[in-house]
Amino acid sequence: MAPRRLAVYDGSGIDGGLYTRVTGWADRAPHWLDQLVTVWSAVGLGLFAVFMLYAWWRARGAGSAVIARVLASPLIVVVAYAVNSGFKGAVEEVRPCAQIAGTVSLEACPGAGDWSFPSNHTVIAFAAATALWFVNRRLGAVAYVAAVLMGASRVWVGVHYPHDVLVGAVVGVLVAVPLALAAGRAAPLVDRARSGPLRPLLGAGAVAVSAAGGPPLEAQRR
Repeated sequence: MAPRRLAVYDGSGIDGGLYTRVTGWADRAPHWLDQLVTVWSAVGLGLFAVFMLYAWWRARGAGSAVIARVLASPLIVVVAYAVNSGFKGAVEEVRPCAQIAGTVSLEACPGAGDWSFPSNHTVIAFAAATALWFVNRRLGAVAYVAAVLMGASRVWVGVHYPHDVLVGAVVGVLVAVPLALAAGRAAPLVDRARSGPLRPLLGAGAVAVSAAGGPPLEAQRR
């Protein structure tokens, strides 16, 4: 007997009306706006990599727990993506642009087998933003705004239902929070690494910066 799946398949019964309304707005929107959203939807995840690089650069003068969380951020995103891939394979929800007749999508509709629920883009964005939140509150807040815009763009371009994005955001946050907290416990490993050849990459830490007259750790994290 084949294993029973948690099948959603046709998600239009959940919020297909809202999806159609949003894609209708996109169809009537100015061309420049649609182009801007389409480009953001396609390549915007790269901005989160830039955020992580910036966080690493700033964290070199922070405590070891902070830089441990910075270094763990890409791994957190990978784990969130893997968890979400499991959900996609269990549910196998058909993309709305393939399910709802007459849909006009700005982005090419993914082919059969490229499932819709939850949104990978949204999971990655929210996992990254959550990981960054535990490193630097201001940077995390900016990343969360970018994550919301990423999720919204996936509906606007026509490749996801709103519930794909909403659940994707929840998955990203729920996976990232415990991992980011746990990453801070790797501070002793960072302390040891800072005394070796990796010191140029990891920095001297908060104590050295404070001794040099720099801002204290808590000021850096705000």
